[in-house]
Amino acid sequence: MNSFIDLRSDTVTRPTPGMRAAMAAAAVGDDVYGDDPTVNRLQDILAEQFGFPSALFFPTGTQSNLAALMAHCGRGDEFLVGQEAHTYKYEQGGAAVLGSIQPQPLDNEPDGSIAIERIAHAIKADDVHFARTRLLALENTMGGRVLPAAYLCAATDFVHERGLATHLDGARLFNAIVKLKIDARCAAAGFDTVSVCLSKGLGAPAGSVLLGSSDVIAAARRWRKALGGGMRQAGVLAAAGLYALEHHVQRLEEDHDNAERLAAGLRAIGLEVERPQTNMVFVDVPDIHVGPLSRYLAGRGILATIEPCTRLVTHLDVARGQIPTVLAAFREFPGWAG
Repeated sequence: MNSFIDLRSDTVTRPTPGMRAAMAAAAVGDDVYGDDPTVNRLQDILAEQFGFPSALFFPTGTQSNLAALMAHCGRGDEFLVGQEAHTYKYEQGGAAVLGSIQPQPLDNEPDGSIAIERIAHAIKADDVHFARTRLLALENTMGGRVLPAAYLCAATDFVHERGLATHLDGARLFNAIVKLKIDARCAAAGFDTVSVCLSKGLGAPAGSVLLGSSDVIAAARRWRKALGGGMRQAGVLAAAGLYALEHHVQRLEEDHDNAERLAAGLRAIGLEVERPQTNMVFVDVPDIHVGPLSRYLAGRGILATIEPCTRLVTHLDVARGQIPTVLAAFREFPGWAG
């Protein structure tokens, strides 16, 4: 039992008793041979739910994204991506290091989007001097911000007209679905591939699923094996994902509500806080307080990555009744008086 209130990320959740029971009871087989019935069921359910012909289970979102990039792009090709996107900034440059794919990072707008004019300017001409621009990669949610459906439609239509493919890093796509009250097919519209994570807001211990056409998923399956992602009796993990889909999607509203309560309370203390859209609260902390506040909160049983722009994340293991405890600790931090 974790005695801390952990606000570092929504990746820190523990499987619930019901999820553990589902994992223990999972029917399994060798997934490299395609024989694991629980993995196959998870893939089929998500493919149907999001409206794709095919799906493939991965151990991590990083690997799912990378396999998608490698399935879309060849050696020396280029993909367009936001400066703040996970696929560019937080995945160790895997596309370049392992895929020989050149990222073309573009500035994100305050809402997390990339301006279509910026995308247009970045698409390379068909010239031997340039890498071939093959793909636009977007992310939803982006730093807790939900990309508007109208923007996604416009951006994907624009690049498709210019011969590019599209990939969506949907690490927290279910947060966007719940926030906008849309269905999965609407959330994935316009994208050739979508990576959906099960281990963040949904609370599974591991796993992401890549969705796409049969041909792209077949290519991604080969890359998954090359990247070390071929698992054997993976149904134990897939069962956690199935349980999460059945029990943990609509409850994301609770995380969003808790983020709103946390943000309002921090604002009342006098801190500069960005209004959350989903489960992430961004609060400004003066440099002088970063280290002392982090240590003080830990002493009060609260884990948080305190930085000048601090991100606090609500999730399955943060109960509504714990929000006042967090706010009291922030309010009583003695450094504010100094």
